[in-house]
Amino acid sequence: MNDETWAPHVTVAAVIERDGRFLLVEEHTQFGLRLNQPAGHLEAGETLHEAVVRETLEESAWSFTPEALVGMYMTHFGKPGESGATYLRFTYCGSVGAEPENRALDPDIVRTLWMSVDELRAASDRHRTPLVMQCVDDYLAGKRVPLDFVQTHAVGPRLADKTGSKG
Repeated sequence: MNDETWAPHVTVAAVIERDGRFLLVEEHTQFGLRLNQPAGHLEAGETLHEAVVRETLEESAWSFTPEALVGMYMTHFGKPGESGATYLRFTYCGSVGAEPENRALDPDIVRTLWMSVDELRAASDRHRTPLVMQCVDDYLAGKRVPLDFVQTHAVGPRLADKTGSKG
């Protein structure tokens, strides 16, 4: 048995449309400059809602208000039969304020840009993952789940001790 504990990476992303254009970030990756929605990892103690608001602000400087969950996506990187890396992505849609905040972007972010769906499709070779287009397509297809679909429950130390679970 493998002593390594397998755990999926939980990420969040924001699909933001304004006047027929979508907010994207251009970022440095190990494969060069890539396009992505504002996205990132859930941090300890955060709700998914808090994470997507924070990540959008950090990566784009726009204040994001989530309005619905577009979808939950699972991607596995690795060879069959190996643990590899699994990502669970929760993609939200919503709106941003009138102007971005005056703040520095995350170090890997080169710039933000607004692209039409046609421009985004034409740049598919530059997408960070196939989920970039999949999430926009699901959004355009009207896929929406109310925000209260995702429930967050804080478990205090006494209950966690009794159940043998910490989450």
